[in-house]
Amino acid sequence: MHDSLVLAGPTDEIYPADGPALLTEIERDRAARFVRESDRRDFIAAHVLVRRCAARITGVPEDRLTLLQVCELHGPGHGRPYLAEIPRLGVSLSHSRGYVCAAAGPGRIGVDAEHVPPGPLDESLAEQSLAAAELPLVDGNEALIRLWVRKEALVKRGELNLDGLRTTDLSALPLDHSRRPRALEWEGRHLLEWRTGPDGPDIMACAISDHPITFG
Repeated sequence: MHDSLVLAGPTDEIYPADGPALLTEIERDRAARFVRESDRRDFIAAHVLVRRCAARITGVPEDRLTLLQVCELHGPGHGRPYLAEIPRLGVSLSHSRGYVCAAAGPGRIGVDAEHVPPGPLDESLAEQSLAAAELPLVDGNEALIRLWVRKEALVKRGELNLDGLRTTDLSALPLDHSRRPRALEWEGRHLLEWRTGPDGPDIMACAISDHPITFG
């Protein structure tokens, strides 16, 4: 096993017929706390999809994989996820209003998906998240969110925190309006990014791994 894998799609296509049956008690408790049913379904679908992604890479059936999260501050159910049965396998997941994605692979891995908001540039978000060299390259929310999901994927890998967003310069990477999944490299890391639409929800997503990434 050398490459990483990403799976993604609309929540309604991924949500399992048996609902949260695969999830642990902690995951089911977290799912039950969502006020909106749509958010609950996103959460469940993403937690099922990350097991499916790991199963395809390792050959271990998804119903035999236990997803755990432990955070020193917030306790169980929070923090970077890992699999109890294969703790060295990197796993990550993301969901955004009807769309979910998951990634798995050797080493550290992170994935993030966000809606691209319509309208003029969100200047507040740009000021909070962009490095000085990135600011003049961003002329709208498409470029802003492209940079945001790249940085969020780094956060989920555990190598960046929110305080370091403005000091992390990704201006060497392209910011064109590509919608097709494409592979990029940045300082020894492998990126795979894609954008949905134009007929469905306008989602920008990015996965970052120590190894090349395949879009499943």
